[in-house]
Amino acid sequence: MSSIYPVEVEARVKSLRDRLDRVGGSAVTVVAVTKTFGPDAIDAAVSAGLANIGENYAQETVAKLPDVTTVPTVHFIGQLQRNKVRTLAPWVDVWQTVDRLALATEIAKRAPAARVMVQVDISGEERKGGCEPGDTESLVTACADAGLEVVGLMGVALLAEPEAARPGFRLLRSLTDRLGLQHCSMGMSADLEVAVDEGATMVRVGRDLFGPRPATSPQR
Repeated sequence: MSSIYPVEVEARVKSLRDRLDRVGGSAVTVVAVTKTFGPDAIDAAVSAGLANIGENYAQETVAKLPDVTTVPTVHFIGQLQRNKVRTLAPWVDVWQTVDRLALATEIAKRAPAARVMVQVDISGEERKGGCEPGDTESLVTACADAGLEVVGLMGVALLAEPEAARPGFRLLRSLTDRLGLQHCSMGMSADLEVAVDEGATMVRVGRDLFGPRPATSPQR
């Protein structure tokens, strides 16, 4: 894993905040995506004022969090298999990628009353996960019925020019409003301005905080 220099992360956080401010996103929550980086990236993010970090891989998450100096609010933002929930439960504060009832049921079993987000397919790309938009309300209801606290919706946009993400972001925001949920988690380093313009309350940023990810195979 690459070395992380806190002074560089602090400067990048300031630059990111400036970007958000310019598009009216001063109140937007930044989730610092630390996948494939070591505990030093998490420590640097927290030191720079970011209280939320995002992890994608179960094995990597549980391996490095014990070495973090100050544990932040941990969001799991990767596609999730049911058999990984038990291992992750002691470490995850917000499960952002709940896209099916079976997964919600497992989380409710292993982490009762956990905070979750329902992931909605806003890209049309199956590999990115997410429930069908038309199934969102029923899944939100099922999560609540299972005793989970549904705090919002999450979506992963098309990997293309930022403007190509706008229709998907607009859809996710409209669903969030329709269901009366607090958070709309959408937008990453390349398209966060478009996401904020369409109503994101939370963005997930890795590259623009920590640089290119290490060229190593992640522990899933």
